Amino acid sequence: MKKLTRFCDFWPYYLQEHARPGTRALHYVGTSIVVALIAIMPFAGRAWMAVALPVAGYGFAWAAHGLIERNRPATFRYPLWSLRADFLMWYRFLTGRIDHDLAQAGVRPDGTVDPARRIAA
Repeated sequence: MKKLTRFCDFWPYYLQEHARPGTRALHYVGTSIVVALIAIMPFAGRAWMAVALPVAGYGFAWAAHGLIERNRPATFRYPLWSLRADFLMWYRFLTGRIDHDLAQAGVRPDGTVDPARRIAA
């Protein structure tokens, strides 16, 4: 395995690690909850919401990797890039551009990765 040194190289790897639609769906749920909590925290004044942020974000994501994707989350090797990529994946989903990114990364519509394009990192 090689160490990725640029985010532009990490992004296709990240998408390959999220090839199955169910994995991405759980990530979108967790990220949406995080964004909602951040939006209402200033008005609600509830300290528990700050604790809920990583629980919501990582809880859904790690459950998806363990139960659906059956791989180890990229967070453990690339924590900051994984956080950035999670929000980027969510944004690209909301704007209807994620399918293009997945295809560019070698992720097929059936949730498999083209073996010739698999990135080992």
